Amino acid sequence: MITGSIARRYAKALLAIGVESKTLEKLGTELQELGALMEHKELRETLENPSYPLSKRKAIIKQLIARLSPSKTMQSFVLLLTDRNRLGALPGIVREFEKLVDDHLGRVRASVTSTLQLSLTDVTRLKQALEQKTGKQVLLQQSTDPELIAGMVTQIGSIVYDGSIRTRLEQMRQALLEGEQ
Repeated sequence: MITGSIARRYAKALLAIGVESKTLEKLGTELQELGALMEHKELRETLENPSYPLSKRKAIIKQLIARLSPSKTMQSFVLLLTDRNRLGALPGIVREFEKLVDDHLGRVRASVTSTLQLSLTDVTRLKQALEQKTGKQVLLQQSTDPELIAGMVTQIGSIVYDGSIRTRLEQMRQALLEGEQ
């Protein structure tokens, strides 16, 4: 996908700048803030619309920059995206940058979904087990889903560990249906 390769290229460039200037985390935070702004449909459509003159789109970006007051590096980066009509790639750049920073720092993101909120002890144990399994620092995001009945579903990248009762019941149902035939 062209947009993905564009996003990756800009994310790699920003990563190189962040590594050199030792501002990776700060750039990541600023990039996420700017990416969140692009989630506003009207703003995104205005900034991506080529029928509006570049000077007006750039003026809007400068107003946003003034409110957020990001680093000079991030200001230059966003203005570069504006000049090259690449603001539409910003959400992809945010995702790619996050992946690249995680790889660079030896981190992996994981999510755990359970029926109830996990205790701090359970979260700590789960995080330690995942860190031991992956050999990387784990950034764990929690959510709840009462439809799981019991157990939990953990995802690290594309790998899913499903220990939910809902899935077990579905597997049993499938086995019973296959046995009838």
